[in-house]
Amino acid sequence: MKLQLKKVLSTLGLSIAMMAPALVHAADPVKIGFLVKQAEEPWFQDEWKFADQAAKDKGFTLVKIGVPSGDQVLAAIDNLAAQHAQGFIICAPDVKLGPAVVARAKAAGLKIMTVDDRFVDGSGKPLESVPHMGISAYKIGEQVGSAMVAEIKKRGWKPEEVGAIRISYDQLPTAKERTDGAIAALTAGGFPKANIINAPQAKTDTEAAFNAANVAITQNPKYKHWLAFGLNDEAVLGAVRAAEGHGAKADDMIGIGIGGSQSALNEFKKGEKTGFFGTVLISPKRHGYETSVNMYNWIAHNQEPPKVTFTTGMLMTRDNIQQVRKEMGLE
Repeated sequence: MKLQLKKVLSTLGLSIAMMAPALVHAADPVKIGFLVKQAEEPWFQDEWKFADQAAKDKGFTLVKIGVPSGDQVLAAIDNLAAQHAQGFIICAPDVKLGPAVVARAKAAGLKIMTVDDRFVDGSGKPLESVPHMGISAYKIGEQVGSAMVAEIKKRGWKPEEVGAIRISYDQLPTAKERTDGAIAALTAGGFPKANIINAPQAKTDTEAAFNAANVAITQNPKYKHWLAFGLNDEAVLGAVRAAEGHGAKADDMIGIGIGGSQSALNEFKKGEKTGFFGTVLISPKRHGYETSVNMYNWIAHNQEPPKVTFTTGMLMTRDNIQQVRKEMGLE
């Protein structure tokens, strides 16, 4: 991974010198790119859906591109420059690509915003020069942990009989902040820190989470009940499926995801309850629609977006789906 990243950074650096800045005229039709690292994930599909709505409302052209690797980020910037786009929004596959991507965008005459995952510089600090809309990851994690503590008490579980599976993906700062927040709230609520089991996943999808949780459960047969938390709904759904494979019933588990994805909604619609108790719904509408409108206003009216905007979430369970989705602008 490090070698690949170095290769991409080197390629970006070389190509910058060869690329003349694009000339953008006020009368040109506005064209905006929206680049996401995992185009197949429901969250990014929803972001694109709302970005499409912004394009329709404001009358600009939206170019949607999936960029699962650093090489594809490079190709996408070339693509946008060739199409005479004036700016793009990006959730990159690696936040450490930030400085090189920013330099490449500048050389191409493209404005740039980040969404969801914030670029970092060479020392790992946020790249503050790039406007960013993100999620208050730590606080959302705290919401997950606090909800678990409340549900443990409601069910009358003995903490010593409960194991907590932390589906981790620590190479992504947002993922670590979310799980750190959940752990902080759990331990503040009296949950034993020793009962929290780290289960690293290779990717941020359900299959990788299933594999990680399966190992954790197999190695810890002493626990009667389980908690599960991680980066997103897919992480928790993987843990729930793994626990079911070990004989856990719905009442033996409290899994709380993040995202309010279609995967979570499908789980809620099942005839029988599962260990997937809830999800902290975050709004793809703001992340897709608002960032696109901000970029449009920056290009068309020279109104630079706020440097940092953080959004929050609401706990959604089977009991309050419609109410929460309405409050978050999704109904």
